[in-house]
Amino acid sequence: MNPVDPRIAKLKLSHLDQLEDYVKGLYVKPELRHLFFEFTLACNEHCFHCGSNCSVPGQNELSTEEFKRIIDQVKEDFDISRMQLCVTGGEPLLRKDFFEIMNYAHAAGFRWGMTSNATLITKEVAHKLAEAGMGTISVSIDGLPETHDRLRGMKHAYDLAMRGVQNLIDENAFKAIQITTVVNHENIKELDQLFEIMKGIDIDSWRVINIEPIGRALGRPEMLCTGEDLRDMFEFIRKARQDGFPVEYGCSHYLGLDYEVEVRDWYWICNAGVYTASIMSNGDIGACLDIERNPRTIQGNIREDRLKDVWDKRFELFRHNKAEDSEACRDCEHKKYCRGDAYHSWDYNEDKPLVCMRNILFD
Repeated sequence: MNPVDPRIAKLKLSHLDQLEDYVKGLYVKPELRHLFFEFTLACNEHCFHCGSNCSVPGQNELSTEEFKRIIDQVKEDFDISRMQLCVTGGEPLLRKDFFEIMNYAHAAGFRWGMTSNATLITKEVAHKLAEAGMGTISVSIDGLPETHDRLRGMKHAYDLAMRGVQNLIDENAFKAIQITTVVNHENIKELDQLFEIMKGIDIDSWRVINIEPIGRALGRPEMLCTGEDLRDMFEFIRKARQDGFPVEYGCSHYLGLDYEVEVRDWYWICNAGVYTASIMSNGDIGACLDIERNPRTIQGNIREDRLKDVWDKRFELFRHNKAEDSEACRDCEHKKYCRGDAYHSWDYNEDKPLVCMRNILFD
């Protein structure tokens, strides 16, 4: 861990203090800017790191008409000009009514984007996505061909996904096409080769994130990133950004003074429950879809509750500095900036972070 230039450290601390005040305001007056629709838990891949354990449809998934009713309610209750619908799964394109729902949302005036493995995106599908008003998409590529296929449990997954990406590029109708790579202890050695591939594709950004100790990844502890892996990954991202390539780290964690603003465009904040809410495939209402699903984190169900009422009157769990209540964080000098770190990597039984970058990236 190299010491940070004192002048830069002072500037960053000033920014972080301002951000702390801003977040306190968000706790009091949150604004729903990103609403996630988990269309289905069905997936044609079987990724070992899947946080939602997706593979087959979940029980009692929302119907076409239920999604349309949600769209109508959200339009009535919120300022949708300041909101983005984020469609995910599973693999959302497996729903036979995908385009019926998203054409309905587009006609209602929603901006929307999608997370997909892209294996089903033919030229025809890319064109239909454009017609339905999709603005952004993030496609998963988790290694070179053999590695990607093995990690995702599907033959030819890499080739199909890259074909899908090219079909999206050829359509020339989308605001942003992003590739996301989940780094683990094995595939981190392929980052340099992947970088050369990414530089040869006309994408808008490459999002590089680390595997998290959630979902199926809990069954493969040997694949989790070591401290050395994480430092190597952040140095890789920083160097690529310095060279002008649009690579960025995700929103996962507070990274300390050395890496904040170096690997992302701005300082870290967990959006769960202050900017972000989700409607799960069975109608449950929560914050970020990566968060563990239990009675504490589920805030209601859209079949029984109106989203606006839940947003305004619940979500208390996500609207305070949880580090203040955690014995593990209580005496940490960084707690006012990290706020206990991300909600998706929080231990809700022990009330402590599952991931903390202290002593890995900073003292």
